[in-house]
Amino acid sequence: MSIPEIKKKIECFPKKDLIPLPTPLQKLENLSLALGGPEIYMKRDDLTGVAFGGNKSRKLEFIIQDVLNKNADVIITWAGVQSNWCLQTAAVARKFGIKAILILFKLYDLPEEYDGNLLLDYILDADVRIREAEGGKVLKLEDVQDVIEEVQNEVKELGHTPYIAPIGGSMKGGSMEKPLGAIGYVNACAELLEQTEELGLEIDYILHASGSGGTQAGLAVGAKALREEIKVLGISVSDYKESYGEDVLAIAQDTIITLGIDIEIKKEDIIIFDEYIKEGYGILNKEVTEAIRFVAVKEGIFLDPVYTGKAMAALIDLIGKGYFNKEDRIVFFHTGGTPALFPNKNQLVNFLKS
Repeated sequence: MSIPEIKKKIECFPKKDLIPLPTPLQKLENLSLALGGPEIYMKRDDLTGVAFGGNKSRKLEFIIQDVLNKNADVIITWAGVQSNWCLQTAAVARKFGIKAILILFKLYDLPEEYDGNLLLDYILDADVRIREAEGGKVLKLEDVQDVIEEVQNEVKELGHTPYIAPIGGSMKGGSMEKPLGAIGYVNACAELLEQTEELGLEIDYILHASGSGGTQAGLAVGAKALREEIKVLGISVSDYKESYGEDVLAIAQDTIITLGIDIEIKKEDIIIFDEYIKEGYGILNKEVTEAIRFVAVKEGIFLDPVYTGKAMAALIDLIGKGYFNKEDRIVFFHTGGTPALFPNKNQLVNFLKS
């Protein structure tokens, strides 16, 4: 399938143009040299321009159009206290005069500080509601159904029209009847391959932090449709691959059906590394801290401690273990999230000093 053909399929789904595209693709010369392994490039989806940027902006271009099409005036969504998804949802909602209700779950008794994304949520005047939750898990709709229904009923009683947006904009459900977030990342894959074609660059791997599944599903579908030889590697930040892989595969298969693409995606096309979850979602460790500093020192680029730092720690480890060939070319997707550096400042400094 050609890039124009897949883009034509994507154009059947209306979206709001929220971000300046394409996001930059840059070679990490110093990092590649220091690691002595494959050529590493970075796709700068941290520069999407909504709030502090990140991958959720691409998803929200499609989702906010769906919200407007359904005449909703309140978005209800949920995630962890320092969620990038919730921040970007609130920012996009405000741009269109829509109220955002964010149900934020505390994980692992992490401090409920007015810092990082939580501070930004309050600056955006989002309706923030903090609840307790089981640590380290992506909270699917069925896990929070009672809470969501309670808030939804409250909104309706006040005469408003709610839109339930699933965590991460990934798995369809609530008011989102199609995998709109994943479609955003099929589009991102097409954009990336347009850039590599212009540069005369053949890439072998796309590596990224994988959380709720929509980004990985979209990239996997895009790669399968356009350049089957490219392997998409998801570094899980929360869920183990046995169950999480099924979720990503389901989103990918649903995306193929929704777009009407004549390809088949199988279990073996969904490559997930779960050994880097380590202590759990959002819990910092020394390897992640060192990866954050390493990229900052070598390239002047900041990663976050929850997603991209963990993915970079995985990339460094995989290179050290000989997973890649020296002539391989890897694109690392920077999915944003840097405000999470600040609520983790004490742990970061302690690890850096140790």
